[in-house]
Amino acid sequence: MKNRAAYMTGLNKMEIREIPVPTIKEKEVLVKLEYVGICGSDVHYFHDGRCGDFVVEGEFILGHECAGTVVEIGPEVKNLSVGDKVALEPGITCGHCEFCKTGRYNLCPDVQFLATPPVQGCYENYIAFPENMCFKLPENMSTKEGALVEPLAVGLHAAAQGKIGLGDQVIILGAGCIGLMTLLSCKASGAADITVVDVVPKRLEYAKKLGATRVLNGKEVNVVAEIEKLTKGAGIEKVFETAGSPVTIAQTPHLVKNGGTIILVGLAAEPEIKFDFGKIMAKEARIESVFRYRNIYPKAIAAIADGIIDISGIVTHEFDFDNIQEAFECAINDKDNVVKAVIKITE
Repeated sequence: MKNRAAYMTGLNKMEIREIPVPTIKEKEVLVKLEYVGICGSDVHYFHDGRCGDFVVEGEFILGHECAGTVVEIGPEVKNLSVGDKVALEPGITCGHCEFCKTGRYNLCPDVQFLATPPVQGCYENYIAFPENMCFKLPENMSTKEGALVEPLAVGLHAAAQGKIGLGDQVIILGAGCIGLMTLLSCKASGAADITVVDVVPKRLEYAKKLGATRVLNGKEVNVVAEIEKLTKGAGIEKVFETAGSPVTIAQTPHLVKNGGTIILVGLAAEPEIKFDFGKIMAKEARIESVFRYRNIYPKAIAAIADGIIDISGIVTHEFDFDNIQEAFECAINDKDNVVKAVIKITE
């Protein structure tokens, strides 16, 4: 077996190198990766060298949205077999802290999360991973869909944090992959009226296809004024920010209804953002934040496999592993056309 990995060697620079095939431990499996997505955080690291408080230092492997096939199992592995298709939940937690013990393991201070500095990511042919963080995919799911379970898990967790229920009115700022996954998750949770905002026409087109009630182009209209008109000044009960943009984050206090909820999903490159807390306090609005997800992978896989959530139309661009530099350049420079890009990993 030959293992290669794509290293970020500097800002906007990617280099593929041959590396050893990892040796698995007793409770690990060796997975031959087949698809790895390009996440917004990967783009931030590649282009800016940081994402929020996380900073890249030295050469670094990106990538955390991944799926593939088990090719070897450790002696203590009980629930997976060679040949199983799996989606990898990319965060390995300690299992012993108060957050792990109370089921909030996404907040574990010792989590080892793929492609979050200093933990290396998974743009590589083979990865050794704990069995309990590898989730078997049913026969009717592809590994390309498996690589999209991770961003869908973010959307489902966001909908849960917002307590979306039957008939809810929602606005989603940002129609990138996470915004669209949040849209699908809100619809599956019962939301009846969903407005999606972006500045890229193709993304808004996808939002309409996936079930948005209406879309607004932030370059063409004053979003706050449009929502005031739509709601007769009342605002919207549930406001999701998924773009990680200082502009849209700053809009949320002006869009939320009195007593409503803002759900902050997107992570900006800058750790500090200007925000109108006076408006929040006057409205007694709640702020919920989203940090990854927890206890969601089995539900996300079941929702896809059963046809409850259709993610088949999310991917707009697919690149071979050898063209990963081009893939990232495309994700950065062709935002008018790229909704979601994935890397097809090959030997």
